[in-house]
Amino acid sequence: MPAFLRYFNSLKRFDWILFGSVFLLISFGLAAIYSIAISAEQPDMVIFKKQIIFAIIGLAILFFLASINYHFIHDFSYLIYLGSFILLVLVLFLGRTIKGTTGWFSIFGFFNLQPVELAKASLIVFLAWFLSRKSDSIKEFRNFFVAGVITLVYVGLVILQPDFGSAMILFLIWLFLMIFSGANKKHLALLALALILSGLMAWFFFFAPYQKERIKTFLNPQANPYSTGYHVRQAITAVGAGGVLGRGLGFGSQSQLKFIPEAETDFIFAVIAEELGFLGVSLVLFLFGLVFTRLIRAAKLMKDNFSLLFVFGLSILIFCQMMINIGMNIGVVPVTGISLPFLSYGGSFLVVMLALVGIVENMIIRNQA
Repeated sequence: MPAFLRYFNSLKRFDWILFGSVFLLISFGLAAIYSIAISAEQPDMVIFKKQIIFAIIGLAILFFLASINYHFIHDFSYLIYLGSFILLVLVLFLGRTIKGTTGWFSIFGFFNLQPVELAKASLIVFLAWFLSRKSDSIKEFRNFFVAGVITLVYVGLVILQPDFGSAMILFLIWLFLMIFSGANKKHLALLALALILSGLMAWFFFFAPYQKERIKTFLNPQANPYSTGYHVRQAITAVGAGGVLGRGLGFGSQSQLKFIPEAETDFIFAVIAEELGFLGVSLVLFLFGLVFTRLIRAAKLMKDNFSLLFVFGLSILIFCQMMINIGMNIGVVPVTGISLPFLSYGGSFLVVMLALVGIVENMIIRNQA
């Protein structure tokens, strides 16, 4: 049978519900970004057009990765990890600094590549490979320690940018994969104690004043509502102003009058809540629920530990970023600069997320064959 016929035949096992949910989430994000773009006195559609281009590239990569044998990812996990490590080192010296964080490579002046997004995917791949090989001895401290060091290398490089939000996501990917793999509870308890002591030391000796202010703002957003608490206060106001049906796309007072900072990235959820209301938010959460439901279904189909851990790793990434971002928007989590998966503006993150979904689709197809 010709290769293209085999490919089209394999699409019968493609999870179209997972794909459709992701596609609709991207559509919600594009609608919100368009709404933000037209609110200016002279509408600038550059960001909106860029996001469309990123979405098209990401979807093309998704279908490409769904069509090839995903086992090459397993075989080259070392190189994938090493490649991201090199990029994280290089960006500290050659990267572009935006709002105090040196975390982007400028490519042709049009596209900013953010290596930390590649690192999230690389860590999932490498930990899935490592933990699947050590499944029989995962409770040994040596394996717990090695997996921690593997992750700590990425975390340390990302903190140097500094990007504490992404560093936290990398840590959570490792932590939940270790728990899922059956790590020794004593080792986890020692980790918890070490984190508490490290947190106290960081507060007194390492945290910069602005980082302390973010934590203080989280604990009491009203203490300084026009400075450090401004972002949170405006986002909460926007979320509450949407009502049931919202004010309509392009008619949100907080978003259209630019009261919400970083509206197309960190606080896009607040824009959706204000303009599309409780109904729009419910639809977004329903779509995320569908994504998780299909990923759970996919995990049950997997016939090997690598595939199972990879699917679970993607689930962790989406869940943690979603919960932290929404938490930021409603004032229950400190502002950390974490994007909302599939909705927030950002080419690197969107393309990487769609690539990961494409790999999962590949695993679904091949594990049903």
